[in-house]
Formats: sequence, structure tokens, C-alpha cells
Amino acid sequence: MLVLPGWQGSGPDHWQMRWAQAHGYTVVTQNDWMRPLRGDWLARLDEAVLEASGPVVFVAHSLGCILVAAWASVSRHTARVKGALLVAPGDTEAPELRARLHGWAPIVRQALPFRSLLVGSQNDPYCTHERAQALARDWSAQWLDLGPAGHINADSLLGDWPQGHALLQTLLKD
Repeated sequence: MLVLPGWQGSGPDHWQMRWAQAHGYTVVTQNDWMRPLRGDWLARLDEAVLEASGPVVFVAHSLGCILVAAWASVSRHTARVKGALLVAPGDTEAPELRARLHGWAPIVRQALPFRSLLVGSQNDPYCTHERAQALARDWSAQWLDLGPAGHINADSLLGDWPQGHALLQTLLKD
């Protein structure tokens, strides 16, 4: 499992970090969480996939979802990926995020070459419900509406988010 936090990283109360600690998942650490450079993040993800001892599953949140789509469009190592859990993508084409996350627009909108599930929220401040559904369609990801869950992060008070971990397990089945 490769955990891919988004912009600013995921703090200790975020479900991603709880999963990493509880299950021994690998967190892909980026050089600069505050000023993410797309090329640097892509290169680091490619390294992490190559460093893995076998097939990988991505556990992505927010900008991590946008990273997965961008990486899949340029990497020669997509066959090593078994699946991706994509949670609460950040809409880097929206004016407020585009201005803060230079170089992350446009969002790659091609189908992912591996099985994926996108979990979105009806009231995510960083991506509208409609936009998240459109990304799921474009990426050929299964869509799951989590209801009014905000950005599906620590502020959403999900704790260990066992329902999300159960979703992740569905990606592991052949």
C-alpha cells in the first residue's frame, strides 16, 4: 500500500496516517508539502512504485488523487499498480486552488489503467460533488458518494474510518 497524502500532507489524526500506523502502509513522503511541484511529486511517486517489492495499491487523498491521474498518464510502470482508492480529489482547476497550486492544472482526465474507486462528498470545500463525479467518470473509477462528509479528512471526524478501509479491501480482490 502506498499512501499518497495531498497538499500540506496528512496529520496524525487523518485516516491515512492512522492506516499507515495500524497496518504498516508506506507513506510516500514528498519534498515540499506546502509548495508542491508536480514534476517533483511525479518523480517521487515513480520512485516509490519502483521501490515496492511487488504490486502496489494507491491510497490517495485530495491532491494525491490528482497526482495518481497525472502519474498514470506518463509513467511506464502502471502495470505494477493493482488499484487505487481515490478520496476527496482536490479540484486544481477551480480558481481558488489553481491560484495556490501552480502547475497542477489542467487535471489529467484520461481513464486510469488500473481498477479504482473514487469516494466523494456532497459538501467538500475543495471539489464540488458534480466535479468529483465527473472525475470518477473520466478516470473510469467506480463512484461512491459518502454524503455530507466535508473533505473526508481529520476534520470530518472519521477516526480510523473502518468503512473506508473495507472499501480498500475490495480493491485487493481479483
